[in-house]
Amino acid sequence: MAKQTYPGSGAASVLVLAPAGAVADFLTDALADSQMSWKVIPSARDLSQHHIINACSLVVSEELLEPPVVEQLRTLLDSQPPWSDIPLLVLVAGGQDTPDSQTREHNRSPLSGATLLEHPLRPGTLLANLRFAQRARERQFEMKRHLEHTRLAEEALRKSEKLAVAGRLAASIAHEINNPLESVTNLLYLIRNATSLDDAKQYCELAEKELRRVSEIATQTLRFYRQQSEATRLDVTQITDSVLSLYQGRLHSHQVKVVCDYRTHASLLCYAGELRQLVANLVSNALDAMKHTGTLTLRLRDARGVDGRDGVRLTIADTGSGIPATVREHIFEPFITTKGATGTGLGLWVSAEILRKHEGSMTFRSSTTPGRSGTAFSIFLPFCEVLPAQNTAAQSSSGHAQGAAASAAA
Repeated sequence: MAKQTYPGSGAASVLVLAPAGAVADFLTDALADSQMSWKVIPSARDLSQHHIINACSLVVSEELLEPPVVEQLRTLLDSQPPWSDIPLLVLVAGGQDTPDSQTREHNRSPLSGATLLEHPLRPGTLLANLRFAQRARERQFEMKRHLEHTRLAEEALRKSEKLAVAGRLAASIAHEINNPLESVTNLLYLIRNATSLDDAKQYCELAEKELRRVSEIATQTLRFYRQQSEATRLDVTQITDSVLSLYQGRLHSHQVKVVCDYRTHASLLCYAGELRQLVANLVSNALDAMKHTGTLTLRLRDARGVDGRDGVRLTIADTGSGIPATVREHIFEPFITTKGATGTGLGLWVSAEILRKHEGSMTFRSSTTPGRSGTAFSIFLPFCEVLPAQNTAAQSSSGHAQGAAASAAA
C-alpha cells in the first residue's frame, strides 16, 4: 500500500486539498490502492508554493472553493516558476445545473485550465487521470533539470570567456610593464654612475615616472577583474580609457591610431568590471581585424533609446577587414568566431548578456568591401536607478543571453 508521504525533491506525489469527510475518504482510499504517494492538506491556509512546485498534481474538492480560497490558489498557481504548470483536478458534484452549481462554477472560473471530474466517479477513472497528470508533470521536472544544466553550462562558458580575456590581455600587460621596468633598470645604472647630483636627481625623476606607469597598469588590471557585488556610478570615459591604457602595447605594435571623441561625461549605474570586459572584447576584436595599421575610433554621446529612455551611446569603430556576411546573422550566438583556432566564439555572446543586465542594447554594421572595410559597434546604455544583483544574472537561462538587440548592415 502506498504511503501518505510528501515527495520533497520532485518525486511523484498527489496533493489532496479536501476537508475531512466523504470526499477526502474516497480520495485517500483510491490512492491507497495505487503506487502513488500523497499528502492530504485539510485547509488552503496550509498549502504553500513549496508544496506545489514539488508535487505532481493537485486534487481539490469543490466544496472548498469559496472566493478567498480560489484567489489564494490562483495566486499560488500564477507564481509558479516558468517551467512549472502543476495539473489541477477539481472534483465537482454531478447532476443537472442548479443555481447552486452555477454559483460554484462562477466561483472556480479564475482557476482556468483545471480538469473537472464529476463526483461520484469510479476510483479507476480518478487514478487514470492522476497517472496522465503525473506523466505530464514528469516532463516538466525534466525541463527543470535541463534548464538547470543549461544555466550551469552558460555560467561555465561565461567564466571561461573571462579567463580567455585575461589570457589575451596578459601579453599586452606584460609588454606594458616590461618597458618601464627596463627603463628603470637603465636609469638605476645611470644613477649609480652619475658624476653629478643634478644628473642623479634627473634620473630619479624619470625612474619615478616609469614606476608610476607600472602602478597605473597594475591598478587598471585590478579594476578590470575585481568582482563587484553591487553596482556603482562611474563616468563611462573612465572605463574606456582604462581599457585603452591596457592595450597601449598592442596598439603601438599594430600601428593603430586611436581617436577618442568624447562629448559626454555622464555617470552610469553599472558593474564597472563587466563593462570593462565588454569594451575590452570589442577593442581586442578591432585590433585582431586590423593586422597592419588602421584607425580605432571611440565615440561617446548623450542619447535616447528606442524605448524613450535617456542614456549614453558608445561607438567602437575600426578600419579592419570587416565581418563576413555569412557570420553577421549569428554573431551574438556562442561559438561563432572569425578567428579560427585563436577565438573562443564567446566574447559577443557574453557581451550581450552583460548588456542585458545593464538594460542596454547593441547594434553593429560591417563592410568587407576592399578600400572601405571595417566594423562599428554601437552600444546604448540607459540611465538606471537599480540594476539586478550579480547572482541574479548567473541564474539567467539560455534565451536571456541574447537579450541585447543585434542588427547587421553591410
